[in-house]
Amino acid sequence: MSAGLFGLLDDVAALARLAAASIDDIGAATGKATAKAAGVVIDDTAVTPQYVHGITADRELPVIKRIAIGSLRNKIVFILPAALLLSQFAPWLLTPILMLGATYLCYEGAEKVWGRFTGHGGHSAGHDEPTTAVGGDAEKFMVTGAIRTDFILSAEIMVIALNEVANQSFLPRLIILVIVALVITAVVYGVVAGIVKMDDIGLLLAQRTSTVAQKIGRALVAGMPKLLSALSTIGTVAMLWVGGHILLVGTDTLGWHTVYGAVHHAEEWVHHGVGDALGGVLGWLTNTAASAVIGLLVGTVVVGIMHLLPFGKTAKHDENEHDAAA
Repeated sequence: MSAGLFGLLDDVAALARLAAASIDDIGAATGKATAKAAGVVIDDTAVTPQYVHGITADRELPVIKRIAIGSLRNKIVFILPAALLLSQFAPWLLTPILMLGATYLCYEGAEKVWGRFTGHGGHSAGHDEPTTAVGGDAEKFMVTGAIRTDFILSAEIMVIALNEVANQSFLPRLIILVIVALVITAVVYGVVAGIVKMDDIGLLLAQRTSTVAQKIGRALVAGMPKLLSALSTIGTVAMLWVGGHILLVGTDTLGWHTVYGAVHHAEEWVHHGVGDALGGVLGWLTNTAASAVIGLLVGTVVVGIMHLLPFGKTAKHDENEHDAAA
């Protein structure tokens, strides 16, 4: 009887060790997948603050919360099941789908660039008034646009993470991707919330008795409009960069190696020409710049097509009417 009990305890201990090892493997794989997606996470963090520009302070955190919930819903409800099913039964479809999403990102970025040159986009006069001052419809419109753009970035994040854990069995893969979705959403929107509330923190510091705190507070208040404006520009560039890079890699994956080969050759030439760490940075910048140019070119073509097509004109007319009402 005692021998049987000790044997059972040995089996339990063995299972516990196996479970612990599995948890360690999942933790390591999650860290690797998250690290690989870090580039797109940075882009997502840069893109999002522009959507709360112009809204009243009391609505900033609620709006970010709504966008964060929409982002998590994008990842868990829509992207994760679709990515797992496609990777299981039709992995060849992942690249074309990502490229379609990348084309949309390029379009969004090019549209913003076009708007800044023509004065019919970005934060023009129609957007200077706080969103909440014109009613909840404007806020809903803005949140919907933010969640729609987030869908593309979230899809890229999840697919990058999926590629890093493709060798895992289905259940660990599912657990890892859920953890990645939760962690990345919390990090991105936690940072965004900190950024947009930095001016409020500055006001609190400016009211302290400490001279140092007052100087820091005033600097934060004075610098926040410039930071938000810079983040808006970074967000636009990020859309073009990420979209262009997805298209660049996608064409190579699908067998058209010319453009990717040229960009890769230029990156390697800069890297080896300069050498050391600086060469690596300049090589990365070369690839990034080429991706952004590709994104701008593709986006400009799509913007032109959308302006020529009847439904594109209608959509633009409706958007302008909405901006005029705002």
